[in-house]
Amino acid sequence: MRNILHTFILTGLLLLLAGCASWKDARETADADAPVFPDYKDVTVPCNIAPMNFMIEGADRIQARFTSSRGQNVLTVAGKDGVIDIPLRKWRELLASAKGGELQVEVCSWSDEYPDGVSYRPFVINVSADEIDGWAAYRLIEPGYVSWRQLGLYQRDLTSFEESAIVTNHSNTTTCLNCHHFPSYSAGSMMFHARGANGGTIIHRDGKTYKVDFGKISRFKSVTYPAWHPEGRYIAFSSNTTHQVFFAEGSQPIEVFDTASDLLVYDVVMDEVMTDPRFLTAESLETFPAWSPDGKYLYFSSYTSDSLPVELSYDMNYDLLRVEFDPVNNRFGEKIDTLYNAEVQGGSASYPRISPDGRFLLYTRSDYGTFPIWHREADLHMIDLETMETVDLGGWNCADEADSYHSWSSDGRWVMFGSRRLDGRYTRLYIAHFDADGKPHKPFLLPQEDPRYNYWRLKSFNVPEFINAEVKLPKEAEKLFRTK
Repeated sequence: MRNILHTFILTGLLLLLAGCASWKDARETADADAPVFPDYKDVTVPCNIAPMNFMIEGADRIQARFTSSRGQNVLTVAGKDGVIDIPLRKWRELLASAKGGELQVEVCSWSDEYPDGVSYRPFVINVSADEIDGWAAYRLIEPGYVSWRQLGLYQRDLTSFEESAIVTNHSNTTTCLNCHHFPSYSAGSMMFHARGANGGTIIHRDGKTYKVDFGKISRFKSVTYPAWHPEGRYIAFSSNTTHQVFFAEGSQPIEVFDTASDLLVYDVVMDEVMTDPRFLTAESLETFPAWSPDGKYLYFSSYTSDSLPVELSYDMNYDLLRVEFDPVNNRFGEKIDTLYNAEVQGGSASYPRISPDGRFLLYTRSDYGTFPIWHREADLHMIDLETMETVDLGGWNCADEADSYHSWSSDGRWVMFGSRRLDGRYTRLYIAHFDADGKPHKPFLLPQEDPRYNYWRLKSFNVPEFINAEVKLPKEAEKLFRTK
């Protein structure tokens, strides 16, 4: 028994020393920034974010010292294989001491090139007093466009590294799961589509989980992009007829485009669909609905032409429009506002998302079309709805690779978005601070327990959404789309 106890004590001490250690001076000093991955230099992070673990490629040993500007809290971490793995409890204590201030980070590494060690210029991590929502939901999928094998909707605790599946297609790999959404960040309700032989729209609310077949209750055989009304009773959908084009040459392998798309509103209480003749015409394509935080406006992308193409057109440029909505009578207003005019301003607008205070409109702009994930030129853009001026988001975008889907945190201080900037193929999640003065700060890659996981995991993070808690979807949900 005594030997077992000694073994446990020794193991605990070794684990502690592996994460926290005394500082060892490196012999050489480099007048250069530390080549850390991910690039966490000069970023602004939430005061409750998971540990910002990083690495130096090719290093055998690495050490980092974090010093809080708001106190005497100092944390020294050493690691092997060039990886800094910060203990969660000590990281939380460090963030608490630096809240509203900053962390100074000193880094040294040992490698074949620097066997006696080299130290780099210190860098800063700014610690905002703004917390971030505790959870995020997303789809994990191979970055393909013909078929899929195993995919699912997953959730991640943003204050730690805990990840779990909400629902997967593991029991039926012929089913595609997509377009998940939540009302007002609430993990207590959600919806998603199951595409396949026994598919439909799966809705979870008020403790019940059920499937809706829109072909039986409306003229629409299926629905596509969703937006759940803040009050929880309505879901706006676009119904899209989508096609794909594959390219034999060039850097863009595929283009996805619509030849028809309309808007509708589904009443989850009455199990009824409301439509408006203006959004059902063959001359216009409406897609990507999004509600204002007060639920009084519906925003959407729209393309109008006298002759819609039956195949891909590089002249398909989408505007951003807004129409009033009466949630009492489930009815749209007469006036339709144009917020972004593609013919005048150029480009094409997708994915409108409104900040929780209703002031800022964030969207993705590409050269043409309405599926910017495969557009390397796609970037995030923002409009101040009070002044109608453009907000400069240059620091958020990558000039060479797609920055696409995005969502606001519940307090409007953080934006999470997908970007292919690491390798041009896999979409990974980035988080950026948008402070109370309307200033955007440098984005950072979603922290992982092992930073190498960003390359090891051969899945794209698709459609990130902030949620306020862990989703607990009943296991029976998978039975709703399982084929016999």
